[in-house]
Amino acid sequence: MNTFSRAVDLLHRGMDADTLRYQVSANNMANSEVPNFKRTTVNFESELKRAFESEEAAKDGFQLTRTDDRHIALNEPYDYREVQPRRVLDYTTTSKANGNNVDAEAEAMLVLQTQMQYKLLSQLSNFEFSQVNTAMKK
Repeated sequence: MNTFSRAVDLLHRGMDADTLRYQVSANNMANSEVPNFKRTTVNFESELKRAFESEEAAKDGFQLTRTDDRHIALNEPYDYREVQPRRVLDYTTTSKANGNNVDAEAEAMLVLQTQMQYKLLSQLSNFEFSQVNTAMKK
């Protein structure tokens, strides 16, 4: 995969994760006063980092040949295209007397941060395509 395709794919995956993060934060804010409601977060970046680290480790790692899919895979890279954003329920904390652990102010800040990050990713995506457009004009 060339660097342009990889960059655009990663930008779009990041935008998809931010869309899910926005929906999750909106749901958390809407339920901030519901008794025993537990906050949900989105985990994406750490899994993506793990996939990139596994690609780096596999470059220098010892490669084994598997003759059967049931054999244990060793040093096989974790493909970043398989990484999906996932919702994580925080059921271990309680910050209110009613059992709810949602801080509406913190969620509002997270929504603002998510909006800014989404805008940045869309601008970066636009920049990638503008570079291709410039190269095609010449």
